[in-house]
Amino acid sequence: MARRIAVVLFNLGGPDKPENVRPFLRNLFRDPAIIGAPGLIREFLAWLISTTRTKEATENYAKMGGGSPIVPETEKQAQALTAALRERLGADDEVRCFLAMRYWHPFLDEAVKAVKAYQPDEIVLLPLYPQFST
Repeated sequence: MARRIAVVLFNLGGPDKPENVRPFLRNLFRDPAIIGAPGLIREFLAWLISTTRTKEATENYAKMGGGSPIVPETEKQAQALTAALRERLGADDEVRCFLAMRYWHPFLDEAVKAVKAYQPDEIVLLPLYPQFST
């Protein structure tokens, strides 16, 4: 019996171009898992940190080609995983990988919409940052 399988690869995400460094940092530091302070304090700290670290972080990302390699590398992993699963599953089964990033595009809600549109029979969730995978 043929199955449609969706594999969702979760990762942190990263800015894809220099102008996205600050909003990425803000998303990162407003996460209660990163800064456990109450909401308003956390929002202020996220604003402060993202404002003061943008220049240095942008310079670091420039050394990596202008953006984070996380999404392109995760895309490569998704392609390799798709190929390996197709080889193992058989001709009747269909598999497709989706990316869901925590702090930058493609965000989880974007992945959810894409997975729903795919209408899989099974969904496999695969966190790629095991140091913190809640």
